Amino acid sequence: MRTARSLAYLVTSLVAGAAGFLWALVTTLVMAIGAVTALGVPVFLGVTWLDRRLATAERHRAAWVLGTPIPDPYLPPAGTGRARAREVAAQPATWRDMAWFVALFPLGLGFGIIAVVTAVVTLAAVVAPAWAWSVPERRAHPLVQQAMGTLGGRLLLALVGIAVAPIVLWLLRTLAAAQVRVAVALLAPGEHGRLVRRAQHLAETRARVVDVQAAELRRIERDLHDGAQARIVAAGMTLALAERRARNGSPVLDDVATARRQLDEALAELRRLVRGIHPPILTDRGLTGALNALAADCSVPVAVTVEVPERLAPAVESAAYFVVAEGLANAVKHASATACEVTVVRGDTLAVEVADDGVGGADRFGSGLDGLRRRAEALDGTLTISSPPGGPTRLTAEFPCAS
Repeated sequence: MRTARSLAYLVTSLVAGAAGFLWALVTTLVMAIGAVTALGVPVFLGVTWLDRRLATAERHRAAWVLGTPIPDPYLPPAGTGRARAREVAAQPATWRDMAWFVALFPLGLGFGIIAVVTAVVTLAAVVAPAWAWSVPERRAHPLVQQAMGTLGGRLLLALVGIAVAPIVLWLLRTLAAAQVRVAVALLAPGEHGRLVRRAQHLAETRARVVDVQAAELRRIERDLHDGAQARIVAAGMTLALAERRARNGSPVLDDVATARRQLDEALAELRRLVRGIHPPILTDRGLTGALNALAADCSVPVAVTVEVPERLAPAVESAAYFVVAEGLANAVKHASATACEVTVVRGDTLAVEVADDGVGGADRFGSGLDGLRRRAEALDGTLTISSPPGGPTRLTAEFPCAS
């Protein structure tokens, strides 16, 4: 299958190369004429717009060999008119697209002819017994007469074709791979584009982190005000009432018991709040112990595999812990799972995966999963969710953890 795709890529390059070269010549001439007229800017923008569509088609054609399309390298221009034209012209991808159309002509012509000739000759040799008998022999060389005119000669041709076929198949794949390497070099995002996209991504994730932190602070403030603080105030008022009754000689045991209960509830509230910020078990037992504790508390069987030889940064451990906690909670509450599997492996990154056998259909944009995604992005990590209807659900997070 890979060889067939490589052959298709090389054969279509014969047409694409000639068409691309002609397109490059015509558009260069059109832009040169337009540059000395008032239509220079719209002509340039129109040509580059078409260039990008054709180059995108070339990226998808390269997917026949690569298995996946080459990503677009373009940065969205923000201006209009001349400002837009300057932004488009400043992008290296604009000129690399044109360079590819020029380079594709000799590459497509040379590699395409080699591919067609070798494929046709090899196939013809393999099926020689079916057609070689019809070739005229009267003026042919004696060796050709022997090869074409006798059954033994035709069978020998077929054996030679079969023997050479693996070499031809390797040649086709090699030629296609060589041409695709040039396509990747010219059509894939360059260093400039990668840096700009990286800066934009970081700006977006950092802005979301600021929003998340502000929301988290408001939640903590609200929980403290409405929960623990209210309970502590109530306990203080109860103790003051008990003190007044004690001075009057009235019994105060009930008031003291009430105050104690209120303080216990306030302490429990504070503990829940602290666990929501950073689980103490991570500090005490590390990531492995904390995840095993989560699995033990889960209402369905959970298989835990943790391959983390040493402690990680607290922020990474906390993020991994909350990914697992949210994944297990969703599996039990929403997916009706009967079994879960947690895998945490450290390599160049910390890979965290939570899988369950539930009904699937998880809302990847729900508040819980969206919060996990933002937590991962805050650490330069990623979160992916696979949850087709009917299941299974697989939650995968990766966090950079290099020291």
